[in-house]
Amino acid sequence: MSSSAAVSEASFVSQLLLTNEPVVSVDWLHANLREPDLKVLDASWYMPHEQRNPLQEYQVAHIPGALFFDIDGISDPSANLPHMLPSEEAFAAAVSALGIESKDKLIVYDGMGLFSAARVWWMFRVFGHDKIWVLDGGMPRWRASGFEVESSASSEVASDALLQASAAIEAIEKAYRGQPVGQVTFQTKFQPHFVWALEQVKKNIEEKAFQHIDARSRARFDGVAPEPRKGLRSGHIPGSKCIPFPEMLDGSQELLPVDELKKRFEQEGISLDKPILTSCGTGVTACILVLGLHRLGKTNVPVFDGSWTEWATKLDISNDACNA
Repeated sequence: MSSSAAVSEASFVSQLLLTNEPVVSVDWLHANLREPDLKVLDASWYMPHEQRNPLQEYQVAHIPGALFFDIDGISDPSANLPHMLPSEEAFAAAVSALGIESKDKLIVYDGMGLFSAARVWWMFRVFGHDKIWVLDGGMPRWRASGFEVESSASSEVASDALLQASAAIEAIEKAYRGQPVGQVTFQTKFQPHFVWALEQVKKNIEEKAFQHIDARSRARFDGVAPEPRKGLRSGHIPGSKCIPFPEMLDGSQELLPVDELKKRFEQEGISLDKPILTSCGTGVTACILVLGLHRLGKTNVPVFDGSWTEWATKLDISNDACNA
């Protein structure tokens, strides 16, 4: 890269960090895809009822050079809840196995447009890495723009990426067993204010210090539609309000502009001048709310990682209490 290009790249990154802009366009990524220290992550993940396999889809087609980040695999295997945040040591070991270094700038996307990528964006920020952005519109927008994709069969690099994805999950397992995990190239700095546990949420119900927003559908929130996970009742955490995550996005699954995002929160009585907490079903789509709030300048919004699944599983509360 020429010195002028390097300055331009550094300037762009600095601008994003200063403006709290959490997304980049497909045009920008296409123009900068071959830049050094820029890595792209396919973080596709789907709800169980959709019956889509993200790894198989990655093998068929992904953005050239993209690594596969397995949300279910890079998680806490000791938890009885889906894809809970792993420990610092385990996360560092896993992303190092993927080939990611602390110096890298990361662009993360998914196969829905803007869905699970926000979760991985949040995970890296929890562990102190803020040089990460979500690809606005994701893989659908990339393909609609006519940009090239590659398959695992057509690229030696992509074939290696499958091995790295497997190595990342193995690193997680070793870390939790206390076994050596190999060279660590990614240094973490845990940011505890980005992630909440069940006890903090319970305390907030009494203290009401944080406005609590739930990203699930209004029907699930109101307890009139079933949860997608068998045996889990619907309803909501007392005191929370509902802003379904699709209300953060336009018809192309891209993040809404600032003015429209503000309207969405104001319509639900959310004050952007007061602290906010987010949750959803299992901690994935809550991160889309965090992404939207980040664009509005609220850069320290936590996620209740266990979300409704943990609340409804662990707390024996009547439906009336849940729907209070």
